[in-house]
Formats: sequence, structure tokens, C-alpha cells
Amino acid sequence: MLYSLFYSLHEIFSPFNVFRYITFRTALAIVTAFSINFLLAPWVIGRLRQFSFTQHVRYDGPVTHLDKTGTPTMGGILILSAIILSVLMWGDISNKYIWIMLTAVFGFGSIGLVDDYLKIKKQNAKGLKARYKFAAQIVLALAIGLLLYYNPGDPYASKLSIPFFKKWLLDMGWFYIPFSVFVIVGASNAVNLTDGIDGLAIGLVGIATLANGALVYISGHSGFARYLQVLYLPGIGELTVFCGAMFGATLGFLWYNSYPAEIFMGDVGSLGLGGTLGTLAVITKHELVLLIVGGIFVVETISVILQVVSYKITGKRIFKMAPLHHHFELKGWPEPKVIVRFWIIGIILALLSLTTLKVR
Repeated sequence: MLYSLFYSLHEIFSPFNVFRYITFRTALAIVTAFSINFLLAPWVIGRLRQFSFTQHVRYDGPVTHLDKTGTPTMGGILILSAIILSVLMWGDISNKYIWIMLTAVFGFGSIGLVDDYLKIKKQNAKGLKARYKFAAQIVLALAIGLLLYYNPGDPYASKLSIPFFKKWLLDMGWFYIPFSVFVIVGASNAVNLTDGIDGLAIGLVGIATLANGALVYISGHSGFARYLQVLYLPGIGELTVFCGAMFGATLGFLWYNSYPAEIFMGDVGSLGLGGTLGTLAVITKHELVLLIVGGIFVVETISVILQVVSYKITGKRIFKMAPLHHHFELKGWPEPKVIVRFWIIGIILALLSLTTLKVR
């Protein structure tokens, strides 16, 4: 909105021409989203505590987590609001991909919001029943997948890009629709599973978003895409502004979510951010790259699957506790050490994902 207003003034005052540059608006989106979270978080923390939207910690988890009982949760409302407001301010709202991403943010965030509300206010430990939660996620992801599959402006709608190879595309036909649903729903739940200790998930989301922002900008820039021999996707470059807003929001929230956390993002934040990362990967044809840049999320999810399967088949557990970050906590690693080491691995994986641009 502000983008359209300010850019329209460039004919009167030429310096306003700077608003046509995606890089400039991305910087503004980062600062705006960060400022919203940073400045409003104390007020939000107070209101959440006032209305008793606080964390209930299970007794079957690490004993050190019992001290977290009473910490305000559902802070994801602030994160997602900052993203949406920042994008609406500095993004080109005539771009269809912007609206698909905003739909993902709002939709998956709403599912998480219902889940959080049932857990906290209705005293339902399990929240929204799993079958209803997954059904809602699948329906939303399916709608997004169909929109992208039947997108007349996308010549790669049904194709899967293979990393490290020059424009090696696998045409999946109609099967791309369920594949995209799997990617989006899987990403949403993977971030949700990783959100178990202070700052871990939000930090990893910020790292993944920063790497994705670079990939998106290059894919949407004809010159860079041609030079690096990657897919050029017209209109995709505008999502760099979205990535900027998302990165700024994660930084602003991390200020208060870092150990010891003053606020948790809840399922409204983790499901919303995860679904957004998955949708971004599908739109930009970086589904397989998401496995690299979001490697920690993948490993955390696999650890839960292995734990459940092993216990049901053999009656024994592979890990002391799943997801994996709890396993290391129970092995005696202090919580801050687990967080920082996982972040370090996340940064390495993000850098590895960027090598897919040149190693082709």
C-alpha cells in the first residue's frame, strides 16, 4: 500500500523512484516487521498473561522445563501479524504470489490458533484433534497446490527442479498436486515439532528464510537466473519482500523468545511459519532445496517417527525422548547449548543450500 503510494510520487519527486527496487523494499520490510515485534511484544506479553494465555508444561518432559509453566504463549499472533502488515505496506499487492503467501500465513496460523485456544482456554491437553488438524492443513495445502498447478503464467507448474543440476526438471504431471500438499503440510508440522525449547524453532526459521530470500531474488531476476543457469520465474522476485518481512519478524520475536523465553509462539506461530516455508518452496520450485535448508526440521521429524515406530514394534525407544532436541537435553546438554549447536548446523545447511546455485 505504501509502496504504491510512494512510488506513484516518483514523477513529482524523482528520489521516490527508489521504491521500485525490490532490494530497497525488502530492507524496509525487514525493519518494519522487526519494529512491530520488538515494540509491541512487551504489551502483548502483558495482555496474554492478563487473559491467562500461558504455557502448561507436561510432566513427562525434561524436568528443567517445569520452570516454563506460566510463560505467555500464542505469541505467533504477533509474528504473523507483523509479516502480513509489513508485506501489505511494502509489497506489490497486485502480485498473485504475494496473496498466495498471505493466504498460507493466515490459513495455517488460524489452524494453530484454534489448536492453542482449545489447549489453553478449554483445558484440552491435546488441543484440536489430530484428524481435524491434518484435514484442515490438507484442505488448505490442496487449495494452494491447485492454484499453482493451474497457474497459466507458470510453464513449470507440474515440474520438480533437481538441485545441483542445470535445469534438470522432472515433469510430475497431476501427481505434483499431492506432492505439493505433502511438502506444505510436512513443513508446517516439522516446524511445530521443532518448537520445543526457547528460541530454537524461530531461530532456524529465520536462518531458512534468509537463505530462501536469496534463492527467491535470484530466481526472479532474469539476469542472475541466466548467469547462474537456474529457473527464471517471472513475478517471483516480489516474494523477496515477503521473505524480508518474515526474517524481520523472526528477529524481533527472537529478542523475547531467546533463552530464558519471555513468550512462546505456540502452534499459531509454528504451524503458520512452517506452512509458509513449505508454500514458498512450492511456489519457487525449491522443494528439494527445502530438505537441505530445513535439514534440522527434517531430522527432528524423522526422530519422532522412528521413536514411535520403534516403540510400537519392539517396545523400546531409540532416543531418550523425541523430538531430538529433548534427547540431547536428557543426555545432560544445557538448553542454550542445544539451541546454539542446532543453529550452527542450520547455518551450515543454509550455506550448503546456496551452493546449489553454483554447483551445477
